[in-house]
Amino acid sequence: MLMQHAEPTTGDISATRTDVRAYAWIVFALTVGLLLSDYMSRQVLNAVFPLLKSAWHLSDTQLGSLSSVVALMVGVLTFPLSVLADRWGRVKSIVLMATMWSLATLGCAISTNYGEMLLARAFVGIGEAAYGSVGIAVVLSIFPARLRATLTGAFMAGGAFGSVLGMAVGGAVAAHMGWRWAFGAMAVMGIALVIVYRFVVTEKRLAPLQPASVSRHEEGLGVRMSFRALMKGLFSTKSVVCAYVGSGIHLLVPAALWAWMPSFLNRYYAMPAGKAATTAALFVLVTGFGMVVCGNLADRLSKHGRERKWTAAIAFCLTCFALLAIGFCLPAGPLQLMLIGAGMFFSAGATGPSGAMVANLTPPSIHASAFATLTLANNLLGLAPAAVLTGVIADRIGLLGALQFVPVAPLVAAVAFYIGKRSYAGDLDRLNALRGEARN
Repeated sequence: MLMQHAEPTTGDISATRTDVRAYAWIVFALTVGLLLSDYMSRQVLNAVFPLLKSAWHLSDTQLGSLSSVVALMVGVLTFPLSVLADRWGRVKSIVLMATMWSLATLGCAISTNYGEMLLARAFVGIGEAAYGSVGIAVVLSIFPARLRATLTGAFMAGGAFGSVLGMAVGGAVAAHMGWRWAFGAMAVMGIALVIVYRFVVTEKRLAPLQPASVSRHEEGLGVRMSFRALMKGLFSTKSVVCAYVGSGIHLLVPAALWAWMPSFLNRYYAMPAGKAATTAALFVLVTGFGMVVCGNLADRLSKHGRERKWTAAIAFCLTCFALLAIGFCLPAGPLQLMLIGAGMFFSAGATGPSGAMVANLTPPSIHASAFATLTLANNLLGLAPAAVLTGVIADRIGLLGALQFVPVAPLVAAVAFYIGKRSYAGDLDRLNALRGEARN
């Protein structure tokens, strides 16, 4: 009998499920909705960079630090908070986190100087710290394994779409009402979504959607597991480490470009702050579509070979490198913008494959912790240093010169993915054998 290819892995908890219930899609939509709010609160700052620079006479390094402090807090706290979420309850944790980042965004609106804004932004990061890992763990727990790369890419693309809304809506509000109202609008939308999520999504309603193949004993392992055993599960193979590292490094590109595109357009294309933010939002939108398309493409390719997710990730990184390296060396004009846009389409393309690799190489009982580790790598290796590092270089050689260094990141990421690909098959077989022995 012919069977559709599916990777039998430690994380392949739902390979036999083919149905997807309507409530699962509702949960997915609301969870992505909160991710939109997350990134709207995070990226609205970039839309008002020119206004803050003028109002408070800030350097590019200071502007970059206001963006990077959020990713830094996420990177430092995502792992411990995700482990706590596995123990305390993922849904309750999501509600608490979303409430915190919304209130902190409101704090940004009433800040009177750089120090107060930096503190408020730090609390935005604390609120957002574990959301990505806990949110995707909730989503993957109620869908079939065959959709992992697609769902991961689509979920993480919510960050791009949220950035689009944050920059476009924030820029429009700031242009008409001032930058404080831009932060206030994001805060109000976040609080409204929290209220809806609180009443629609519950652990009790999620329980029937959990795969039957995961026993209650196995579900409890993540809660009772020792720290040493947890570390062993998270870093058990060379390939999973390469997935963490490659994913983190390749995200330096979208993080840097999302932060600095409004300023780039403002300085080199003479666009007013509002128009620059709206135009930059279109580039972020392209990134989001690229994440969805690339994730789905990786799933389709992997039906006929389990290593093909790695091949896809490598191809996305190399394509991004080539397009952006050429684009930022061209003079200002339509061709430059076209190449930058094409490069941004692939700039986060490895996100879906990376998430699927991590899910396949770790036990389902620690998936929130595994995605917290992935989020940690994403933030510390890519998202956190991107904006401030670009700002530091820009203060010395100009913003264009700084952006010309950015495409090196996906080239390095491609090397990490190549190393991971070489050991993936053996690692996967070994982990499946160990899991079979444990069940017997």
